Amino acid sequence: MELWLAVYKYEFSKGELVGLKRLVRFAAKKPGVCNAKIGTMLKAIHEEYAGNGISRSTFKRMIQRAISLGILTVHETERKNGSQSSNLYVFNRFPASEPPKEEKLNHPNKTISLPKTKNQENNKRKEIVHTDTPGNFEVKQPDTLDDTFTSDRIPVPFKQAVAYFFPEAKIIEEYWKMARIAAYRNNYENDLEKVVDTAIYSFKQMISKLKAGSVRNPISYYFGILLKKFEVLYFEELFDMGFCEGEWS
Repeated sequence: MELWLAVYKYEFSKGELVGLKRLVRFAAKKPGVCNAKIGTMLKAIHEEYAGNGISRSTFKRMIQRAISLGILTVHETERKNGSQSSNLYVFNRFPASEPPKEEKLNHPNKTISLPKTKNQENNKRKEIVHTDTPGNFEVKQPDTLDDTFTSDRIPVPFKQAVAYFFPEAKIIEEYWKMARIAAYRNNYENDLEKVVDTAIYSFKQMISKLKAGSVRNPISYYFGILLKKFEVLYFEELFDMGFCEGEWS
C-alpha cells in the first residue's frame, strides 16, 4: 500500500483516503483480503472521528477509483439462498517486478499533453490584490508551486532533469520518492551519486517511451525501470568482485 499510495495518493480526495485506509485495516485477518460490510466500515470511521465520518457515496467512489487504478479487485458474493452478501475486496500487488508492458493507447490520434513549460509555470507567481481596507494588501497564492519550491533534500541535477518536463514541485518530489524507494530495496540508499545517476537515466528512458505514446502511467513505469536498473547494477558489482555463476552452485 505504501507504493500504491506513493503513486496514486493524489488521485483520491481526503475523504476517499480515509475510507481506503479503513478498508486496509479491515483486511487484517487475512492480509490483503476484506469482506466487511460497508456499513460496518463507515460506522468504525464515524466512531474514530467522533461523528465526522464519510458518506456511503464517498466510500463507493473510493472503491471505483481504486478499481480503475488497479489497486483493488472486487468480487460479488451471495448467500446460499441466492441473496447478495457483502463484497469481497482483494488488494492487488504493486507491479514492481518489471516495467509495465508497453501499450498503445486506444485512440491513436490522441496526443499526450505534457505539463506547461517552465516559463509558463513561472508566470503563475503570487498575485497581489487590493482588499477593501485602505492600505492593506492580500497575497494570493498560485494554484501550483513550481520547481523552486522543492525540498532541499532533492539533488539539484535530478531536480533540473525532471523540471524540464514536469516543473511542479509536487511531481518532482514524487519522482525522487520513487528513486529513494527503489534504491532502498536494492541497498543503494547510501550511495547518493549512484542513486542520482540511475534516477536521471531511468527518467530519461521513461520520457522517451512517454513521447512515443507507449506509457499510460509515467510514475509507475519509471519505478519499474528503476528497479530493473538497480538490479543490473547489483549483479554487475557482484561480477566485478569476482563472483560468477559457477561459484553460486
